Amino acid sequence: MKKHFLSLSIVALFVFAVAASGCIGGGGTTTSTPTSSAPQYAEQIVIGVTDKVTDLDPSNAYDFYTWEVLNNVMEGLVKYKPGTLELEPALAEKWEASDDSKVWTFHLRKDAKFADGTPLKAQDVVRSIERVMKISGDPSWLVTDFVDKVEAKDDYTVVFYLKQPTAYFLSLLTTPPYFPVHPDYAPDKIDSDQTAGGAGPYKITKWVRDEELDLEVNENYYGEKPKTKKIIIKFYRDASTMRLALQNGEIDIAWRTLRPTDIQSIKKEGKFQVIEIPGAFIRYICLNTQKDPTKEAKVRQALAAALDRQDIATKVFSGTVDPLYSMIPNGMWSHTDVFKEKYGDANLDKAKSLLKEAGYDENNPLQIQLWYTPTHYGDTEADLAQVLKEQWEKTGVIKVAIKSAEWGTYVDYARNGQMQAYLLGWYPDYLDPDDYTTPFLKSTANSWAGTGYANSQMDDILTNAQTIVDQNERNKLYEQAQEILAEDVPYIPIIQGKLYIVTQPGVKGIKVGPDMIFKYYTIYKEG
Repeated sequence: MKKHFLSLSIVALFVFAVAASGCIGGGGTTTSTPTSSAPQYAEQIVIGVTDKVTDLDPSNAYDFYTWEVLNNVMEGLVKYKPGTLELEPALAEKWEASDDSKVWTFHLRKDAKFADGTPLKAQDVVRSIERVMKISGDPSWLVTDFVDKVEAKDDYTVVFYLKQPTAYFLSLLTTPPYFPVHPDYAPDKIDSDQTAGGAGPYKITKWVRDEELDLEVNENYYGEKPKTKKIIIKFYRDASTMRLALQNGEIDIAWRTLRPTDIQSIKKEGKFQVIEIPGAFIRYICLNTQKDPTKEAKVRQALAAALDRQDIATKVFSGTVDPLYSMIPNGMWSHTDVFKEKYGDANLDKAKSLLKEAGYDENNPLQIQLWYTPTHYGDTEADLAQVLKEQWEKTGVIKVAIKSAEWGTYVDYARNGQMQAYLLGWYPDYLDPDDYTTPFLKSTANSWAGTGYANSQMDDILTNAQTIVDQNERNKLYEQAQEILAEDVPYIPIIQGKLYIVTQPGVKGIKVGPDMIFKYYTIYKEG
């Protein structure tokens, strides 16, 4: 992917079905003034979620839902065309790369402005990138691992100097750490509740943490204005409450996350549109490699051997997910079922043998805490934790204490390495095996996960894989990385999932592509 100009069609690294337009409409909305020449659209759409926003600051936000919000109130130099893997110009109208692909020059639009009308110039791009580097928040590695320095050659020309050739650099530019932020953001510290945003199609007009987020059309946006003038996001404590709000017409869209049983019954009712989004969403267990008892490799291996993924897929997720045996998703090039090959499923004999080698038996069982967060991944989390407890305790050599914490606290515990075993999920930053290995396994990039994992051989493999352009050679390196992963077991992959959007009749224009980011500016409801 070298020397890109104006726009670029990416050959899909793996293909997902792209969600089609939905149809459904909710209550409590008003319609725009009718005209003879233009369609009438509802003024607002209400979206319900059980998720939470962490930091409205791309220097530290590193969770899927917050990235979704940032993608609607900010924009990068390039972006994915909604519902596709096709990159197109955004704040940059054209670009070019040097012969060695280490120097990338971007020419900015001259009509780009922040939501308050402040012109967006090259100096704002540089300021924002250097701010991410300085703050060194959770996602900063997406910049610091690749970018040596960035310069403004003039008001509308930005030059990135990379540390090494990077085949997927344009895809990296679609991630929030590269988004220019308004000058109101604190220059050298995380600004978690800052609502100034960036230069996206919407702007934030109301923000009450864990209750409501209101977005309105950014009239200073350079591109086509969204058809829906106002998006209201309501945060619900659980899936049951959100489903009731959908059925009562209080929300137009139920997004992340309804329970699998809710999805099945809603499909049978036939009153709402159910849109399925296959993709690269994975779930996994993190194991703290620096904290007893999971610092012992044989303990981690035993936990992997005792896991029964198909049982989890059936009992917890009603068959709506697939078992996963690597951190690289099924269907992506370089994926291998390393955990299946090494441990199998529900291999209790192997688990007990490994635990015996680690000094544990029925009279001296392994005592471990398993953590989950109640709502961030949906109401199934408590069920998932309970099934994992049952599977591990079937060995007769493990005793599991289940613990939980709300998302904000949970993230802090993970960052600080305070938990032994804990459940997390991953949505793609960019569609490449690097995104499912480097953030987890490279010691300079994985501090956010809290496992404390570090292996110099793994670091070298992943660094080499980032710099090589030949995909066959990269494939071999990622296969090596997966073999080491299955031996060291800082993470245990569990399942690969799907997402579902449920809407009222009349809602249209829903386009969620392989990046799995919901772009609100494509949705509308005819009045």
